[in-house]
Amino acid sequence: MSSSNSRQKFGSRMGFILISAGCAIGLGNVWRFPYIVGQYGGGVFVLIYLFFLIFLGVPILAMEISVGRASQKSVIKAFSKLDPKEGKWDWFGILCMIANYIILMLYTTVAGWVVNYFIKMVTGEFENIHGDEAITIFNNMSSNPSECLVWMIIVVALGFLICSLGMSGGMETITKFMMVAMFALMFVLILRAMLLPGALSGISFFLNFNVDKISQINIFEIIYAAMGQAFFTLSIGSGVMTAFGSYIGKERRLLKESMIIGSLDTLVSIMVGLIIFPCCFSFNVNPDSGPKLIFVTLAKVFSTIPGGRIWGSLFFLFLSFAAISTVIALSENLICMNMDTFNFTRKKSIIINLILIILLSIPTTLSSNLLSFIHPLGEGSTIMDLEDFIITYNILPFGAFIYIIFCTSKFGWGWENFLLETNSGIGSKFPKWARLYVSYIIPLLIIYIFIQGYISKFFL
Repeated sequence: MSSSNSRQKFGSRMGFILISAGCAIGLGNVWRFPYIVGQYGGGVFVLIYLFFLIFLGVPILAMEISVGRASQKSVIKAFSKLDPKEGKWDWFGILCMIANYIILMLYTTVAGWVVNYFIKMVTGEFENIHGDEAITIFNNMSSNPSECLVWMIIVVALGFLICSLGMSGGMETITKFMMVAMFALMFVLILRAMLLPGALSGISFFLNFNVDKISQINIFEIIYAAMGQAFFTLSIGSGVMTAFGSYIGKERRLLKESMIIGSLDTLVSIMVGLIIFPCCFSFNVNPDSGPKLIFVTLAKVFSTIPGGRIWGSLFFLFLSFAAISTVIALSENLICMNMDTFNFTRKKSIIINLILIILLSIPTTLSSNLLSFIHPLGEGSTIMDLEDFIITYNILPFGAFIYIIFCTSKFGWGWENFLLETNSGIGSKFPKWARLYVSYIIPLLIIYIFIQGYISKFFL
């Protein structure tokens, strides 16, 4: 069955919301958010982050979904269908396709680490470890090419297998289960964390302003970090949400749907903080210990807690659900784009992309071992660092900028067409008065993110 004469649909509104939220909810919430909060002063960062998530992320998310729903196409064809003049938007669809391949190359590697850690926790590898044994376990894993490759391939195969089951019967059903299970696991882990001695100190750090920390860091640096995290965590700018928008009907207005997705994403970030920071303060662990917070620091904490093997297993199971849900969403977007571009059947698109992603992910997976001698961004950097920089500070901000131009200006689809589409159905309306804000202020903020990304990477 080709993409030219059919298009699958979500079986329910809840399916669309949970799959979209599952794409947004991922390692950015669980891995990146906690250590960024730790580095930038706790509660003040959280407050600024929430502000930008609502006023920066949600409007762009509504735009991306509306483009998909109006066109009934993936991003590779959506822009040209809505504004067919001279095919001037074709290049953006190609850029988004390239972006999704790069994102999956990075994401499948880290997701493989996460699932591997779940197995290590279940089998008791972290029981009764001492001193620096936690970092030794991580280093042994990341420096073992065969171990990393095996788990990357498992994650890729799992993602495409679930996509092969179809939209409502496969992706929707399995993602619903994973999301519900993920929230249940987080709730249980929060209750356990709250019972640890010193837990209140961790919650205080997370939710209160750390004046001493703020005085040590330029407030504009905190604002930039919060803006970037809000932008990063919703997965906007890559066309994923356009694909999901093409699978829904016009029963509901898109601003409310976007707000619900953003709220679920935020809720996960807050719940993760309520798990991690009580653990850190209970065991005198530095909460700003950086990216190793999850794989090294928390693994060490779980080895110390009574029943830590169980709690650690539950934590990395929850983290595995978060990672795999994003892999599924990104894989589905590539399948959809290939079907629209080459008129492939769904089965053919799945097989081709399964092979492609495995092959393309190999350099990333080997970047911490066999290819660790490659330093694309200077001494100490890896291929993974390069991909993260390309995605976070280039493609995603630029993609979001293009969505805004397309949806608000006469050079694209235009403001009136966007409003008509996003306000079709029942629910909260996207306000007409917001045109000045979304047309000029948000693009200026995105340009600021873009420039600051280069300054922080190459000049600080």
